[in-house]
Amino acid sequence: MIPRPKPERFRLRRTMMFMNAQKPGLIKDAYIYGVDSIMLDLEDAVAENQKDAARFSLYHALKTIDYGDTEVIVRINGLDTPHWQEDIRVCVAGGADGIRIAKCESAQDVKTVEEATLAAEREFGVEEGRTLLMAALESPKGILNAYEICTASDRLFGVAISGGDFRKCMQVGVVPGGIEMLAARGQMLLAARAAGVQCFDTVFTDLDDMEGFLAEVKQNKEMGFDGKSLINPKQITAVHQIFAPTQKEIAAAEKIVRAMRENADKGIGVFTVDGKMIDLAFLPGAERTIKLAKASGLYEGDL
Repeated sequence: MIPRPKPERFRLRRTMMFMNAQKPGLIKDAYIYGVDSIMLDLEDAVAENQKDAARFSLYHALKTIDYGDTEVIVRINGLDTPHWQEDIRVCVAGGADGIRIAKCESAQDVKTVEEATLAAEREFGVEEGRTLLMAALESPKGILNAYEICTASDRLFGVAISGGDFRKCMQVGVVPGGIEMLAARGQMLLAARAAGVQCFDTVFTDLDDMEGFLAEVKQNKEMGFDGKSLINPKQITAVHQIFAPTQKEIAAAEKIVRAMRENADKGIGVFTVDGKMIDLAFLPGAERTIKLAKASGLYEGDL
């Protein structure tokens, strides 16, 4: 068994790449691509009569592959299927870092998965609370209940919108510029920020339209998303580059963090940096900028 460190509820998750959990040839080297998180899929990527085989493959991958610093999340089947409970048992027994709840529509959906996860941790002798959760919002009901979902569990680190199912519910197709998803993206972002959890955008499925992909990722960053779901390794570098901070942003963040530490030692909570009033509320954003800069290879300072 390859031991994995305890998952971090809050870490950089710029990129989450979906991979079919049933295909060992695909998932055995997934960490080499440099993605922040891999999403091993037991749901849509796996045929109905292959669910047991996919769980078998997933369990042995989790037990035998060293994914290093790459986070390993598993998308389980929906709660309206007969598969989700066994999916959770395999995820926990194998040591997955987290579970993605498909088609989540309510706080109760999160609590149901949380209870099953805790039971599996007790069954397999896994540290209670180790397995994180995230929720996929795929319907208008899920979007409207976003805040309740975001606050349903201390295990939940974030929410993601699923464009394919959401568009089907809204009876629309993909529109350049994303106007058909704008209201839902905005509401989910507001809920996630109010709840203090992360927020991720949907996949971009047209691999031949790199211009459209780049435009959507830029929009994601400007709206405030933490990251994006992906379906192909060639999309990773572009997302990381777009989410990377500028040198001006890095310099400003470094000044804020250093000034905050120096003034905290003096008991000062409000001060100025480059003529601007700064207080504790600025610190999380500055620290996140430094983390992004480090992950992008743009910062080698001592913070």
